[in-house]
Amino acid sequence: MSSLWLSLTLGAAAGLADYLGGLLLVRRSPSARALRYFVALGAGFMLAAAVLEMVPEGLALNPRWAPILILAGYCGVHLLEHTLVPHFHFGEETHHHEFLSAKTSYSVLLGLAAHTFFDGIAIGSGFVLSHWLGWVIFIAVFLHKLPEGFTVASVMLASGRGKRAALNSAMILGAMTLLGVFVINLKPGWVRAGLPLSAGVTIYVAATDLVPEVNREPGIRMALIFFAGVAVFFLLKLLAPA
Repeated sequence: MSSLWLSLTLGAAAGLADYLGGLLLVRRSPSARALRYFVALGAGFMLAAAVLEMVPEGLALNPRWAPILILAGYCGVHLLEHTLVPHFHFGEETHHHEFLSAKTSYSVLLGLAAHTFFDGIAIGSGFVLSHWLGWVIFIAVFLHKLPEGFTVASVMLASGRGKRAALNSAMILGAMTLLGVFVINLKPGWVRAGLPLSAGVTIYVAATDLVPEVNREPGIRMALIFFAGVAVFFLLKLLAPA
């Protein structure tokens, strides 16, 4: 399979995981409780992949502008989440009083849609450069997709929207992921900016969005799962062909 079709296929798979996360919430599936482990595992793997693969590749590709673009990706998401999105965290939303207006819930959807677009940019950029990098980024993205879809569906229900709106919101996140993959394949030259930008976004999502959710859990179990995510990255790197 060519890099183009492989990246589009995996982008679609990542997008479907968003929808599945929303479906788990709407159906009140008992397996939804396990999503917090995906958060911890995904945070560890994403942080390792971003720091040890995406950042070095971005610097090699664009040594002059990559550091600024990485910082811009990180700061851009921070600005978005603290201006357009007044309240956000991964997991089931219980603060119903903060989501009384449609504007608030849809601002969260907008913030997450920006994340997922850069998820797609990251996957597409990885496959433009190498299958190894593409697969590593896909795994990093996929691991947080179920909690992401779960989160947006939960926000919609907390704001009084129905189950259809919750599922449609999760579907929008999936579509934005696929759009990001498509854009970078349409203009492969944009990888020079797309990879470092998405590296900054990935670091933000892992360290600022996901790790605090890991730290909310008492005990050491979640911390150990976080480190397991880092270990899985090193294991894949060890087993990967040269």
